[in-house]
Amino acid sequence: MSLDAPATLAEAARLIRSRQTSSEDLTRAALARARSSQERLNAFIEIEEDAAILAAKMADRALAEELPVGPLHGVPLAHKDMFDRQGFVSGCGSLIRGSYRATQTSTVMRRLAEAGAVSIGRLNMSEFAMGPTGHNAHHGRATNPIDGARVTGGSSSGSGAAVGGGVVLAALGSDTGGSIRLPAACCGVVGIKPTQGRISRHGVMPLSFSQDCVGPLARSVEDAWTMLKVVAGPDGRDPTCIEAKPLEDFTLSPSEIRIGVLGGLFGEDLTSPVAKGMEMAISTLAAAGASVSAASAADLKDVAELANVVAMAEAGAQHFDWMRDRPDEYGPQVRMRLSQSLAIPAPIYLRALQIRSVMLASFLETAFERADVLIAPVMPFAPPLSADVDVGDSPEMNRVVAAMTRFTRPFSYLGLPVVAVPVAETAEGLPISVQCVARPWREDLAAAVAASLEHHLRTDFISRLSRSAA
Repeated sequence: MSLDAPATLAEAARLIRSRQTSSEDLTRAALARARSSQERLNAFIEIEEDAAILAAKMADRALAEELPVGPLHGVPLAHKDMFDRQGFVSGCGSLIRGSYRATQTSTVMRRLAEAGAVSIGRLNMSEFAMGPTGHNAHHGRATNPIDGARVTGGSSSGSGAAVGGGVVLAALGSDTGGSIRLPAACCGVVGIKPTQGRISRHGVMPLSFSQDCVGPLARSVEDAWTMLKVVAGPDGRDPTCIEAKPLEDFTLSPSEIRIGVLGGLFGEDLTSPVAKGMEMAISTLAAAGASVSAASAADLKDVAELANVVAMAEAGAQHFDWMRDRPDEYGPQVRMRLSQSLAIPAPIYLRALQIRSVMLASFLETAFERADVLIAPVMPFAPPLSADVDVGDSPEMNRVVAAMTRFTRPFSYLGLPVVAVPVAETAEGLPISVQCVARPWREDLAAAVAASLEHHLRTDFISRLSRSAA
């Protein structure tokens, strides 16, 4: 993103509303960035230039006619290739659905349109959202904007690359076992996985119906929160979308929030840069006045495996007919993972579902006994080299998937809200991120802690990202 471009969603919307710039100008600039960066980032599956310019012109006309406008009026964005928009292709990063044109519009895309946002295209992703590294056998991998040899993380790989690479200020992704948090961590941006049920999944590609979440990736906590507020809320077309507690702005300071550290559960597995990043986050929060203590909980290794059982069994059911009739149209890794999913016994899957509420109650009672927000790593290591994790359908596949998602899967299984935020860098300039985890429906507490970490630790990092994208 050029240095004279808007730095935040709020600034972009303000400039458009005040007529200091136009939606068409900002949209054309975003389209130019998308085109010029495509060879380097491969963030897009399709850049929708004509539709985007038309939408931007309509946004400018609405302002000229003094019609009511929303909080994102005229702001160009792009989103993962799995959210239906009537008349547009929704390909899910796949060959099987590569030419499917949606007959309806998903609730999240409708709410973004009602808020005035302009979509400039469909972003790359792991095929059918199955892959924590971001590799895609059909469209190629999206490239990490910080270090092209490293993975973007997946499955919202294009969202991480487009936001981290400065093409757009924010993008929607999805998270079933870490697919928002991993790209956010690998690409040095912020990602929010909300409470299960906070955001409607109507018109969104299903993978694991009991764990799928929609959420934003953005360059700041504030921008991610703006996106979350726009798309969140009950929806009669998705009976699983409820609102046990309305979404509140994050207004508390760290001194009003108790922090629990989950690092002890992972300590022996963390590389030195990640351990130092955790220590930096903890000391920063303590210096800001937060009460910090160790949190106790069951071994999250077991919870991660339960999350995998549920996700893969449900994915296998979702893809059963295509796997029977069109197996050769899947990439080799996805086909292998789906084949394995069909071998999960029904009693094992049902038991994993049955004990989830019990494990959630236990986790809330123990881990949150003296804490309002938990701090944990996103990954045990810095973003890995693409060559090291591009293992296809080899026997190494399961090890790579488990290693990448071990710290993210448990919170998907438990349905908890999480904000992933970068807090440090390796000697090579790679981002190190932590997860801020809260009780159900308390995204505001997780965001408040993440915003404090961002304020104290991330200023120089954002500046370098902006310069590198200019």
